[in-house]
Amino acid sequence: MKKIYVLPLFLLAMTLFNSCKEKVKTEATPTEKTYSVMADSITINWTAYKTTAKVPVKGQFSKVSIENAKKDTTALGALNGLSFKIPINSLMTKDTIRDAKVKKYFFGSMKNSSTITGTVHINKENGNTVDISMNGITRELPIAYIVTDNVVTIVGNMELDNWQAKAALEALNVVCKDLHTGDDGISKTWSDVKIEVVALLKYE
Repeated sequence: MKKIYVLPLFLLAMTLFNSCKEKVKTEATPTEKTYSVMADSITINWTAYKTTAKVPVKGQFSKVSIENAKKDTTALGALNGLSFKIPINSLMTKDTIRDAKVKKYFFGSMKNSSTITGTVHINKENGNTVDISMNGITRELPIAYIVTDNVVTIVGNMELDNWQAKAALEALNVVCKDLHTGDDGISKTWSDVKIEVVALLKYE
């Protein structure tokens, strides 16, 4: 009669089972790297214009918050659908007197004047835009972008009439009349503003 060695067979089976588990564990697929926007790296620059000669006046918003930070396997995917909020009191032009006038008379003449909000839409088929909400109105702002290494630059030209900002511009032009008057004696504040946003992308 043949003898059956149960214990040795059981130990052999357990050894094989454990070795298979270890093999599967060591051969796991590595996690795919993703892009995300570094919120504290975002710089929002703007250029407005005065006098009939269209003299540039440059400034920036020193603060911006990301409402729905996201990660994506592509740089453009990390930008698409990103929402943000800009506090108006973070406006800076390197001239504190001018800063106060812009905040009080321009933005202060608008509805919901404490913040500007927006959402980025990157879509190669339908064009690239940012939905900007200002003065109680939401409008699309066409944009162009450049991604170089881990730096993204977004530019656009904002026509303030699309946000019904005529009254706000007139209020600002009244208090800045002399400073916005050129050699021809005409005081003018232009309704178009150039926007440039620069942000760093984290890749990990």
